[in-house]
Amino acid sequence: MRATDLQPAERLQKKIPSSSWLVPALIAVATFIVFLPALQNGFVNWDDDKNLLNNPDYHGLGWKQLRWMFTTFHLGHYQPLSWLTFGLDYLLWGMDPFGYHLTSLVLHAANAALVYFVAARLFRTVVPLAAEFPLRIAAGFAALFFALHPLRVESVAWATERRDVLSGLFFLSTILCYLEAVTDRGKRYAFWLSAAIAFYACALLSKAIVMTLPLALLVLDAYPLRRLAFESKGWVGPEARKVLWEKTFFLLLAGVSAAVAVFAQLESEALRPLESHAVGFRLAQAFFGLAFYLWKTAIPFGLAPLYQAPLERNFWDWAFLASGAAVLSITVGLFVVRRRWPAGLAIWFYYGIMLAPALGITQSGPQLVADRYSYLSCLGWALLAGAGMLYAWGATNHGIVGKSAAVWVPGAAGAVLLALGFLTWRQTEVWRDSESLWTRTLQIDHNSNIAHDNLGMALADRGEFQAAIEHYRRAIEINPGYVNSYNNLGVALLAQGQLDGAVAQFRQAAAIGPGYIMAHSNLGIALARKGEMDEAVDEFRAALRLNPSYAVGHYNLGSALALRGDLEGALEEYRAAVRYDPEYANAHYRLGAILVRQGRPEEAIEHYRRALEIRPEFSAAQQALNEALSRAGPQSSK
Repeated sequence: MRATDLQPAERLQKKIPSSSWLVPALIAVATFIVFLPALQNGFVNWDDDKNLLNNPDYHGLGWKQLRWMFTTFHLGHYQPLSWLTFGLDYLLWGMDPFGYHLTSLVLHAANAALVYFVAARLFRTVVPLAAEFPLRIAAGFAALFFALHPLRVESVAWATERRDVLSGLFFLSTILCYLEAVTDRGKRYAFWLSAAIAFYACALLSKAIVMTLPLALLVLDAYPLRRLAFESKGWVGPEARKVLWEKTFFLLLAGVSAAVAVFAQLESEALRPLESHAVGFRLAQAFFGLAFYLWKTAIPFGLAPLYQAPLERNFWDWAFLASGAAVLSITVGLFVVRRRWPAGLAIWFYYGIMLAPALGITQSGPQLVADRYSYLSCLGWALLAGAGMLYAWGATNHGIVGKSAAVWVPGAAGAVLLALGFLTWRQTEVWRDSESLWTRTLQIDHNSNIAHDNLGMALADRGEFQAAIEHYRRAIEINPGYVNSYNNLGVALLAQGQLDGAVAQFRQAAAIGPGYIMAHSNLGIALARKGEMDEAVDEFRAALRLNPSYAVGHYNLGSALALRGDLEGALEEYRAAVRYDPEYANAHYRLGAILVRQGRPEEAIEHYRRALEIRPEFSAAQQALNEALSRAGPQSSK
């Protein structure tokens, strides 16, 4: 659309009627239907196990859980509102993955409806004289292009990525409130701006990646709101200063969130140091990411749950050079035509701004890029698709193109949405379980050692240890420095009774990663099974030196001490285990057994009962409780 079609934001009072909810409701329903396979998916061993399956801290909305949610940096993230939704899921569904996926899907469907309202407001701003019907259809197409695109699947179908859809809900609400405030500067300006700030705070408390929103708002101010200009002179003067001051609270919240996010990453040791992720490669990764998400938006094939960063990082690789050339060419080209087509430069700026935290400049995790990072950053491309449809419709009415366009434009748009919906349906099924997840990853990248390792774990969970061992060995062959694979291989060998082989793998894991607790803990278990109890005790103590609050370590050490006849030492370790993890049923049971052996059945009864509260099916604890009650006498049966 031409710049001459634009009007100042202050004159644009005509809006889409807020009472019309039919189109957004249909958009939400269509989104829900396309993502229905997600409701049949389970949890996967890609952080779901650490966040949800093996993490009792979010179970409920009591004071204990709320305190944890608002103080934890679990796995390097500060996301208390996302934890709140998981806590609610647990109260409603227990550990049934259906409910967790349902919540994520409902949030995404709501976001699709919100994108419709955002698109309608922005299209009305750019083309104030557009007819109502085509404008709504174009906004609906933009919303469905966003919602049904296969790049959205990772954020919706992966339970751990609840933070994407939740932060997206608050992000889009922030944009709507901001547009309401600045395009209708009446008595309710302060209300709408305050609402935008409040929603933004909620978005930051859901996922810190939205920290760059204040800069995105400035892009909106430049185009299409025309409150600022792309030229530097448009950023001075009383009106411009007022627009800039308007962002003060947004920027303060963003600054605090950025500081907390960096601290959380440092606390969890998730940030990659420069020695392992050099500055040159980080820049190459940033260029690659900017090109990747644009390319995958246009050609959404070959999507994978993990695009692992190459082990040999070469800045001069052709993919990085081509990406850099493409990004620079697009930037220069859009800048040159900014007066004729300001929308292009605005969308490009928005795209880069929203992607910035995930482009690898501050790298965490093994990924080079990830589909989930497109959730909000690629919103501009969906809006551009809708604007293109609106332009084509307008061109038909003005005789610029033939009347046949009135048929083929909606037809082409419908075909695009059907294709996207089909691809999304199939991509959603990739996340059905851990085995399908990592099998798909290996189809895209057969040299991903992480995919081999995680597929091995999925197979081991099903008891297919030999198949798991083959994947672990392949993972080690690809990356001999990946400590997890040695540990997992040791666990599989241990399950098959190959004690010497297991000990060798655990020793290798401990040598490569001296701070890797599981290597010492598992090595202790393997040594104990071999009867080498003194060495086993040494390894359990080594694990506890690394993490004194490691409940499993205290339990294992207690068991080893009990086998050596050191009942007092075992008692102390079992007490430590239940102190650090009050829900540790086996530790309560073992503690009770030691107390019985010491002639203290009354104290043992309390722990047996606690073990049964945690695991009602714990038959050994029930039998031990009955025996302790008979020893203690009638007064203890209350």
